[in-house]
Amino acid sequence: MAGILYVVGTPIGNLGDFSPRAVQVLSECDFIAAEDTRVTIKLLNHFGIKKPMVSYYEHNRAQRGGVIIDRLLNGESCALVSDAGMPIISDPGEDLTRLCHENGIPVLAVPGPCAFVTALAISGMPSGRFTFEGFLTVSKQNRKKHLEELINERRTMIFYEAPHKLASTLSDMAKYWGNRKIALVKEITKIHENVERTTLFDAVEKYKDGSAKGEYVLIVGGKPEEENEEITIEAAVEMAKKLIEDGLSKNEAAKEIAKKTGLKKSDIYKSLQNG
Repeated sequence: MAGILYVVGTPIGNLGDFSPRAVQVLSECDFIAAEDTRVTIKLLNHFGIKKPMVSYYEHNRAQRGGVIIDRLLNGESCALVSDAGMPIISDPGEDLTRLCHENGIPVLAVPGPCAFVTALAISGMPSGRFTFEGFLTVSKQNRKKHLEELINERRTMIFYEAPHKLASTLSDMAKYWGNRKIALVKEITKIHENVERTTLFDAVEKYKDGSAKGEYVLIVGGKPEEENEEITIEAAVEMAKKLIEDGLSKNEAAKEIAKKTGLKKSDIYKSLQNG
């Protein structure tokens, strides 16, 4: 009889958020599949848990997944954990759970903290409908495609971002989406937890010096119903300037922003010339 794969949520900052059931499962399973064993050992030590671990992360999942499946098929039980939060959400594990289902291995959840849901809950941003977009890729072509696909997205959008990439990410968002509302939520459940509600343009200005610290969840407002009426010529010019910084000519930038805003290309181009 096959064993069970437990998908176990772990704390995103405060160890007090680890549930009693999660402690029980990690204590009773046969082994633990961890994204980073060096991180997970700290959690195990805190709760006095001693269990063998195998590493399971993005770059070894193809090879290690088969090993874990074989052990599960032989009747062992495994707890899958990531460094923080629910496994699989912007972390490895999707392939492993799929393989379990394909091989008739039960997959059970031990729910725990999840950074993007927690950030949305405390952000004060619209939460009735939202889309989780994870991390933006560093590939310029794929990043551009991703951002362009979301230009007309009306739902609240949620992203993860590291501090050293925050400035460029905010700049790219402003370039493609204009001056949307945004909540920057950082260090959730930790000492320096903070929610900053502002606009994309103001956030770009504040963090352009690369001073950001901590892990961020970005909650960005969707496209307003009457976005075209709200965008001023000044805002459109700022958007065009960001395209020019990326190598477009003034004419090309004016054309692109005119399409996005509904403003006249000639007005945008004239303001760029005068600016």
